Amino acid sequence: MEKYYVSYNRIHSTMKDLAEQVKASGFEPDYIVAIGTGGFIPARMLKTNINRPILTVGIAYYDLNDNLMDHPHIIQWIDDADAKLKGKKLLLVDEVDDSRATIGYCLETLLTHNPEEIAVVVVHNKDKEKRGAIPPQVKRYFAGETMEDKWICYPWDADDILEHDKNC
Repeated sequence: MEKYYVSYNRIHSTMKDLAEQVKASGFEPDYIVAIGTGGFIPARMLKTNINRPILTVGIAYYDLNDNLMDHPHIIQWIDDADAKLKGKKLLLVDEVDDSRATIGYCLETLLTHNPEEIAVVVVHNKDKEKRGAIPPQVKRYFAGETMEDKWICYPWDADDILEHDKNC
Protein backbone atom coordinates (compact mmCIF):
# COMPACT_ATOMS: atom_id res chain seq x y z
CA MET A 1 0.00 0.00 0.00
CA GLU A 2 1.25 3.47 -0.84
CA LYS A 3 2.42 5.51 2.15
CA TYR A 4 1.44 9.05 3.03
CA TYR A 5 3.70 10.88 5.49
CA VAL A 6 2.28 13.72 7.53
CA SER A 7 4.24 16.17 9.70
CA TYR A 8 3.52 17.46 13.19
CA ASN A 9 3.22 20.96 11.73
CA ARG A 10 0.56 19.88 9.27
CA ILE A 11 -1.39 18.03 11.95
CA HIS A 12 -1.12 21.02 14.29
CA SER A 13 -2.54 23.34 11.60
CA THR A 14 -5.27 20.83 10.79
CA MET A 15 -6.30 20.56 14.44
CA LYS A 16 -6.46 24.35 14.76
CA ASP A 17 -8.72 24.46 11.67
CA LEU A 18 -10.88 21.67 13.09
CA ALA A 19 -11.23 23.53 16.40
CA GLU A 20 -12.47 26.57 14.49
CA GLN A 21 -14.99 24.40 12.60
CA VAL A 22 -16.27 22.90 15.86
CA LYS A 23 -16.64 26.37 17.40
CA ALA A 24 -18.35 27.75 14.27
CA SER A 25 -20.87 24.90 14.41
CA GLY A 26 -21.97 26.05 17.86
CA PHE A 27 -20.93 22.78 19.52
CA GLU A 28 -19.48 23.38 22.99
CA PRO A 29 -18.24 20.11 24.47
CA ASP A 30 -17.96 19.39 28.17
CA TYR A 31 -15.20 16.85 27.49
CA ILE A 32 -12.81 15.91 24.73
CA VAL A 33 -12.64 12.09 24.54
CA ALA A 34 -9.44 10.76 22.97
CA ILE A 35 -9.35 7.27 21.47
CA GLY A 36 -5.96 5.77 22.33
CA THR A 37 -3.48 5.65 21.20
CA GLY A 38 -3.81 7.49 17.89
CA GLY A 39 -6.19 10.15 19.16
CA PHE A 40 -4.06 11.24 22.14
CA ILE A 41 -1.87 13.82 20.40
CA PRO A 42 -4.61 15.24 18.13
CA ALA A 43 -6.86 15.60 21.21
CA ARG A 44 -4.14 17.49 23.06
CA MET A 45 -3.64 19.78 20.07
CA LEU A 46 -7.39 20.37 19.93
CA LYS A 47 -7.43 21.25 23.64
CA THR A 48 -5.20 24.26 22.90
CA ASN A 49 -8.14 25.87 21.06
CA ILE A 50 -11.05 24.14 22.81
CA ASN A 51 -10.13 24.36 26.46
CA ARG A 52 -11.94 21.34 27.86
CA PRO A 53 -10.75 18.39 29.97
CA ILE A 54 -9.56 15.32 28.07
CA LEU A 55 -10.86 11.86 28.93
CA THR A 56 -9.23 8.81 27.35
CA VAL A 57 -10.45 5.45 26.17
CA GLY A 58 -8.40 2.57 24.86
CA ILE A 59 -9.89 0.52 22.06
CA ALA A 60 -7.94 -2.11 20.15
CA TYR A 61 -8.84 -3.45 16.72
CA TYR A 62 -5.46 -5.13 16.22
CA ASP A 63 -3.79 -7.70 18.47
CA LEU A 64 -0.22 -7.45 19.78
CA ASN A 65 1.09 -8.89 16.49
CA ASP A 66 -0.75 -6.25 14.40
CA ASN A 67 -3.35 -8.77 13.22
CA LEU A 68 -6.87 -7.43 12.67
CA MET A 69 -9.33 -8.84 15.22
CA ASP A 70 -12.96 -9.70 14.45
CA HIS A 71 -14.18 -6.54 16.18
CA PRO A 72 -12.78 -3.76 18.38
CA HIS A 73 -12.20 -4.45 22.08
CA ILE A 74 -12.15 -2.09 25.04
CA ILE A 75 -8.73 -1.96 26.70
CA GLN A 76 -9.42 1.03 28.97
CA TRP A 77 -12.58 2.95 29.74
CA ILE A 78 -13.56 6.11 31.62
CA ASP A 79 -13.79 5.69 35.40
CA ASP A 80 -17.32 6.25 36.72
CA ALA A 81 -18.49 6.81 33.14
CA ASP A 82 -22.22 6.94 33.90
CA ALA A 83 -21.78 9.80 36.38
CA LYS A 84 -19.25 11.69 34.24
CA LEU A 85 -20.94 11.38 30.85
CA LYS A 86 -24.69 11.50 31.50
CA GLY A 87 -26.14 14.69 30.05
CA LYS A 88 -22.73 15.90 28.82
CA LYS A 89 -21.55 16.98 25.38
CA LEU A 90 -18.62 14.89 24.17
CA LEU A 91 -16.12 15.56 21.39
CA LEU A 92 -14.64 12.21 20.30
CA VAL A 93 -11.18 12.46 18.68
CA ASP A 94 -9.14 9.94 16.69
CA GLU A 95 -6.36 10.26 14.16
CA VAL A 96 -7.99 8.36 11.30
CA ASP A 97 -11.42 7.12 10.26
CA ASP A 98 -10.32 4.11 8.25
CA SER A 99 -12.85 1.28 8.50
CA ARG A 100 -15.00 3.22 10.98
CA ALA A 101 -15.17 0.08 13.14
CA THR A 102 -13.29 1.60 16.09
CA ILE A 103 -15.10 4.94 15.97
CA GLY A 104 -18.49 3.27 15.51
CA TYR A 105 -17.88 0.89 18.41
CA CYS A 106 -16.68 3.72 20.65
CA LEU A 107 -19.69 5.88 19.79
CA GLU A 108 -22.14 3.04 20.51
CA THR A 109 -20.45 2.43 23.86
CA LEU A 110 -20.39 6.13 24.77
CA LEU A 111 -24.10 6.39 23.95
CA THR A 112 -24.88 3.78 26.63
CA HIS A 113 -23.84 6.42 29.19
CA ASN A 114 -26.57 8.83 27.99
CA PRO A 115 -24.59 11.89 26.95
CA GLU A 116 -26.55 14.88 25.70
CA GLU A 117 -24.65 14.95 22.40
CA ILE A 118 -21.54 13.53 20.76
CA ALA A 119 -19.54 15.02 17.89
CA VAL A 120 -16.58 13.39 16.12
CA VAL A 121 -13.26 14.90 15.01
CA VAL A 122 -10.70 12.97 12.95
CA VAL A 123 -7.48 14.22 11.40
CA HIS A 124 -7.97 12.00 8.33
CA ASN A 125 -11.01 10.30 6.83
CA LYS A 126 -10.26 7.61 4.27
CA ASP A 127 -12.62 7.80 1.31
CA LYS A 128 -13.57 4.14 1.14
CA GLU A 129 -16.29 1.69 2.10
CA LYS A 130 -16.67 1.52 5.88
CA ARG A 131 -17.24 -1.60 8.01
CA GLY A 132 -18.65 0.39 10.92
CA ALA A 133 -21.27 3.10 11.12
CA ILE A 134 -21.78 6.38 12.90
CA PRO A 135 -25.00 6.08 14.93
CA PRO A 136 -27.83 8.36 13.76
CA GLN A 137 -27.78 10.20 17.11
CA VAL A 138 -24.35 11.60 16.17
CA LYS A 139 -25.06 14.60 13.94
CA ARG A 140 -21.67 16.34 13.80
CA TYR A 141 -18.61 14.87 12.08
CA PHE A 142 -15.50 16.90 11.32
CA ALA A 143 -12.61 15.57 9.22
CA GLY A 144 -9.45 17.57 8.67
CA GLU A 145 -8.72 15.86 5.38
CA THR A 146 -10.59 13.28 3.32
CA MET A 147 -8.16 11.21 1.33
CA GLU A 148 -7.75 8.08 -0.72
CA ASP A 149 -6.90 4.81 0.99
CA LYS A 150 -3.16 5.06 1.73
CA TRP A 151 -1.12 3.96 4.73
CA ILE A 152 -0.79 7.13 6.82
CA CYS A 153 2.56 7.51 8.57
CA TYR A 154 2.07 9.71 11.62
CA PRO A 155 5.07 11.39 13.25
CA TRP A 156 4.32 9.89 16.67
CA ASP A 157 4.79 6.41 15.16
CA ALA A 158 8.21 7.21 13.66
CA ASP A 159 11.37 5.56 14.97
CA ASP A 160 13.44 8.32 13.35
CA ILE A 161 11.58 11.64 13.29
CA LEU A 162 14.20 13.33 11.09
CA GLU A 163 13.83 10.63 8.44
CA HIS A 164 10.05 10.84 8.78
CA ASP A 165 10.12 14.61 8.19
CA LYS A 166 12.24 14.12 5.04
CA ASN A 167 9.44 11.93 3.65
CA CYS A 168 6.69 14.46 4.35
